Amino acid sequence: MNYFLVKSEPFKYSWQQFRKDKKTFWDGVRNYQARNSLKDMKKGDLVLFYHSNEGKEVVGIAKVIKEYYQDPTTSDERWVVVDLAPVEALKKPITLETIKEDKQLKDIALVRQGRLSVMPLKREEFDRIVELGSAS
Repeated sequence: MNYFLVKSEPFKYSWQQFRKDKKTFWDGVRNYQARNSLKDMKKGDLVLFYHSNEGKEVVGIAKVIKEYYQDPTTSDERWVVVDLAPVEALKKPITLETIKEDKQLKDIALVRQGRLSVMPLKREEFDRIVELGSAS
């Protein structure tokens, strides 16, 4: 299994809307590195959902329910989407500040390459953020 993080601005597409929709295709990725991460996603992989700009926090866990295919919002064949479904909200959102302060997460792509909208995570990074988000 692989692990990823996707970012969305809550005013464009929030975790709450995602849960209401029950699934979505992850579109609009126009960066090759982020696109390659979409292509690496396999059905069943787990994905952290991060609110960017407003909040700047990991708010939930999703899973890949369909592997990559042509982005239906463009005719440009270079761009792809995957289908995601929500799994669960974190009990406590984990802020970017918390991630930056955690020794185990200091090398996470979210910190090193903050502008990427889709990024791979190591299992230990994923598990650590879920652990932090499960604490009450």
